[in-house]
Amino acid sequence: MAKVRALVLEKQHELQLRDIELPLDVGRGEVRIAIHTVGVCGSDVHYYTHGRIGPFVVDAPMVLGHEAAGTIVEVGEGVSHLKVGDRVCMEPGVPDSSSRASRLGMYNVDPAVRFWATPPIHGVLTPEVVHPADYTFKLPDNVSFAEGAMVEPFAVGMQAASKARIVPGDTAVVLGAGPIGTMVALAALAGGCARVIVADLAQPKLDIAARYQGVIPVNIRDTNLVEKVGELTEGWGADIVFECSGSPKAWETIMDLPRPGGAIVVVGLPVEPIKLDIAAASTKELRIKNVFRYAHQYERAIALIASGKVDLKPLISQTFAFDEAKEAFDRAVEARPQDVKLQIRVAAEG
Repeated sequence: MAKVRALVLEKQHELQLRDIELPLDVGRGEVRIAIHTVGVCGSDVHYYTHGRIGPFVVDAPMVLGHEAAGTIVEVGEGVSHLKVGDRVCMEPGVPDSSSRASRLGMYNVDPAVRFWATPPIHGVLTPEVVHPADYTFKLPDNVSFAEGAMVEPFAVGMQAASKARIVPGDTAVVLGAGPIGTMVALAALAGGCARVIVADLAQPKLDIAARYQGVIPVNIRDTNLVEKVGELTEGWGADIVFECSGSPKAWETIMDLPRPGGAIVVVGLPVEPIKLDIAAASTKELRIKNVFRYAHQYERAIALIASGKVDLKPLISQTFAFDEAKEAFDRAVEARPQDVKLQIRVAAEG
């Protein structure tokens, strides 16, 4: 154990940048990483404001942060594909490799997964962390630390696009233009969609999404989305609908959006149970797929970013210094319409 400075969620509504003891000894198959950049995720903010997400309750001080990139400073025994000095990003969830879920390739739904900044596991808003090398991925030279810290949320978009089984030329609808919704739209375009209709109430977020070729923004404050989708598809409906808002209200008309035989991919998690119109889903023979985090997506996500096919830089709204980490979270709580992704640069320079 070593005493290090970290952003600690003491309890609901109480954040403090202080010293805390964290494990930094490097074991076999592990690497130690100097953290450079960490993104502020909605789940981190939810723990700050609500103290819990479902069954995960903050009942002891916990370091926040799980979207991260940095530089390897120590390599443990048995690690051959990484070396000191490598720039990397890290997949924050570490499953039990012997679990049935892992053996099936679905390690993201392993009940025993240990995920950064999910109680009781500490996160990475601290100068250094130790992590399994198998879940640490080298960044190409043309991918910045800031982009590396965006791989984690983009992997969610990649998981959603994979679940959708996109056919080149498809039309998709994304409900919600927040960070995940926009990244789902980008992943869908990269996966072969010809166009993605992105719907939201916040015009500033729609304006950001509209910068990308292939995105059609729809402000549902003044436009009926069902009618707009019908107009754009000649009454047929969208091939895929990605629900990324988490709003129960989205489910009131969601069955009217996909075409017969189309798909609904559920990414957003409502805080309360929703009513599902099974009859409408059945008469259209809709596929309904669910997304929980991601599995086997990091290498593909990094490859897309490095190729230039996906540019996440416009989604970074502001970067805060480590000493301003609490201010970054308070800004995230404000949920300004023009903010997509806030980041914290932990490294002193660069």
